[in-house]
Amino acid sequence: MFSGSIVALITPFRHDGEVDYVSLKKLVDFHVESGTDAIVSVGTTGESATLSIEEHVKVVERTVEYAQGRIPIIAGTGANATHEALTFARLLNNTGIAACLSVTPYYNKPTQEGMYLHYKAISEETDTPQILYNVPGRTGVDLHPETVGRLSEIKTIVGIKDATGDVSRVKKHRELCTDDFVLLSGDDSTGLEFLELGGNGVISVTNNLAAADMAKMVHLALEGRFDEAKELNKRLLGLHKNLFIESSPIPAKWAAERMGIIECGLLRLPMTPLSESAIPAVEQAMKDAGLL
Repeated sequence: MFSGSIVALITPFRHDGEVDYVSLKKLVDFHVESGTDAIVSVGTTGESATLSIEEHVKVVERTVEYAQGRIPIIAGTGANATHEALTFARLLNNTGIAACLSVTPYYNKPTQEGMYLHYKAISEETDTPQILYNVPGRTGVDLHPETVGRLSEIKTIVGIKDATGDVSRVKKHRELCTDDFVLLSGDDSTGLEFLELGGNGVISVTNNLAAADMAKMVHLALEGRFDEAKELNKRLLGLHKNLFIESSPIPAKWAAERMGIIECGLLRLPMTPLSESAIPAVEQAMKDAGLL
């Protein structure tokens, strides 16, 4: 359930700025048909920062509804205030989600002990499996492997999405964490190397567009067929890079509209549309991946 090719799903909006549930259903069906192993709903790529609490919960609930049990849904529930993260965990507790993905508290820069106690408090309030999410480039704080090791001893904390891009952490986490603790890459560019070093899966932005190829590549890697996986990954390298040419999910939403898998690539302020100067690089990456 918590391995393989996992999409960090975009949240589509209509032209009037409201959530586009018609396109959301299309996206869920697209990933089921493409062989994606799980969906992360309303994570960073799903613009959790600009959804209200009510919208956040409704998008997750609708995603579960549209999935109809065909694919596990992991809900983004992170916050920089522990009480707010607890609220999300409680509100989503009986919605049918498979797990919560909880980002490290951002902006207020807690200590390692503060982060340990933050996750411990959440785990004590819900039986839903919790996946840690470490992305220092966005949060301003780094969850150290030693702290991850301590947290892995808590029964309901089952894994980590590591978006540091530091693949040496795979070995560190394996040494410090419990045997069944799940290691998921959150960095498309190093995802395949992460798997080769012993990771269990990739939570991917590229997966929003090249879902079938990402599923095939990840599954080949997990079968130990790395030469084949590397050949397939070569044509995705442009997406891995250029979907971050501007802050994600700006390029991914432009590309999804370009492909016709969502009606509108609108983002909410302060996120802005993909700049004209960045369009050629994203378009070329899409062509290289065979998407156009």
